[in-house]
Amino acid sequence: MRNLDAAIAAANLSIPVSTAVSMQTLSTSYPPSAGAFAEGAKPLMAEIAELLARKKYPLLVNVYPYFARVGDPLNVELDYALFREGETVVHDGRNTYLNLFDAMTDAAYAALEKVGGADVEIVVSETGWPSDGGRDASIENAGTYVNNLMGHVSSGKGTPMRPGKDIQTYIFSMFNENQKAEGVEQHWGLHYSNLTPVYQLDHL
Repeated sequence: MRNLDAAIAAANLSIPVSTAVSMQTLSTSYPPSAGAFAEGAKPLMAEIAELLARKKYPLLVNVYPYFARVGDPLNVELDYALFREGETVVHDGRNTYLNLFDAMTDAAYAALEKVGGADVEIVVSETGWPSDGGRDASIENAGTYVNNLMGHVSSGKGTPMRPGKDIQTYIFSMFNENQKAEGVEQHWGLHYSNLTPVYQLDHL
């Protein structure tokens, strides 16, 4: 990252350099304020955070409430993962969480703060919901998640730890991928391979 940034600067270009990390780099994510990188990841993440903070570049984080839900269905309510009003409300100090996306994103912010990256912005580089192939994977749930996500991240509400701003977010993925392993991995697309939408998008 340092060498790439230096090469870009030497070419008189202004392009931010970053990297994408999975939520699996965190050893703790609940409650969000306790978010922390795993011991093995901390030294590298501290170096990355220092570079990003100094250059004012964002960190890219892949945030998948779907996997949190199917990994612990007894404790992670489906409505909470889909941005729907339900029984789950997480109180974490002065912050209140009504959806899992915000909770996961803020856990990553908390982990960044603990390695010196309090001023680093997070860009959600991947998120989505599968439309088939596994538990809670359906066209209805995928459409609900993505439409509610789009409304939420463009609302300007931000997250409880970073209120009052849009959350730059990228949806995975444009198309279903039939050459991936059978199961949910084939069904993250907004479209089938023939360009037909899998579900209707309400915010375009």
